[in-house]
Amino acid sequence: MRVLIAPQEFKGSLSAADAARAIAEGIHRVRPEWRRDILPMSDGGPGFIDAMRAAGQSDMAAVAVQDALGRRVLARYLVTRDPRVAIVEAAQANGLLHLQPEERDALHADTYGVGEIVRDAVASAPERLVIGVGGSATTDGGAGMARALGARFTDMAGRELPPGGAALADLARIDWQPPAWLNRVAVVVATDVTNPLLGPNGAAAVYGPQKGASERDVDILENALWRYAAVVRRSLAVDIATIPGGGAAGGLAAGMVAFLGARIESGFDVVAGVNRLADRLALADIVITGEGSFDGQSVQGKTTGRIRELAAAAGKPCVIFAGRTEAEDEGVRTLLSLEPDAARAMANAAPLLAALAAAWAASV
Repeated sequence: MRVLIAPQEFKGSLSAADAARAIAEGIHRVRPEWRRDILPMSDGGPGFIDAMRAAGQSDMAAVAVQDALGRRVLARYLVTRDPRVAIVEAAQANGLLHLQPEERDALHADTYGVGEIVRDAVASAPERLVIGVGGSATTDGGAGMARALGARFTDMAGRELPPGGAALADLARIDWQPPAWLNRVAVVVATDVTNPLLGPNGAAAVYGPQKGASERDVDILENALWRYAAVVRRSLAVDIATIPGGGAAGGLAAGMVAFLGARIESGFDVVAGVNRLADRLALADIVITGEGSFDGQSVQGKTTGRIRELAAAAGKPCVIFAGRTEAEDEGVRTLLSLEPDAARAMANAAPLLAALAAAWAASV
């Protein structure tokens, strides 16, 4: 029996790689003869570089950058050897993973550190720059990222704006001289978010509350991003208001389109292509995937839902392990079935996931 183990992160408790290892360990306890193909997955958020690294032939680099609140953190990125591609996980700088829940500050959180990673990564002379943008704590439209690369954002009096999305309400002018490396580097944004920058399905309205924004904060950020989009259109001749996926990472994706000429692609497809998911799925007898919460979004283009769809198309049975689920689905097994207390389940996710996998394997 050959089992493909391809989960994404269990947000707040396990990385995709940790989740895959726990599942593999549980299966090995009761089915040591089974072959286990471990393939951590990501749609562009936390775990993106680890998932991309699984393809091999790459070097890990690190640089000290600012997190979303301006504190120094060490961010990793990946450089593949042939072809030479720099792979950046924006959340290494602006991710919620660096913040305690009480530290979330949607109005002032900033993407400057993402620009610092980009600046360091392009020094290695890649042909392509691939940036996964999920898991952010920011809603500044990528303005901080652009500042780190040389852009200036000023108000009517010519004063530079402070960091954060709220300050963009006073934006009057953008001065931007694209760096020379943009002439030789193609930039790709990896995300499976399809929301635009603005409106009821936009960056502030949909994702602001996850980043600590109150109702009033959402209104402030929405108005600021409207102003930002208008000045970007006037100053850079790029309309970022309604680009599908532009709302990803609080508009960071839209900012990368505006300042870096980036193309937005499916993060799942990027990872799946690099890691030969289709080939590995074809060799598998059973497919296992999973995530922290299996819900309505999971079946609307997210990693877990996409893997289940591909497995079904290939005629392979698919099992989903999740922290919890809102769906009544016989194919989903949850940690809460073993530990009903959600906090304890998250704190002990790895051993619980291994136990869940062992119980499933014993039943097959």
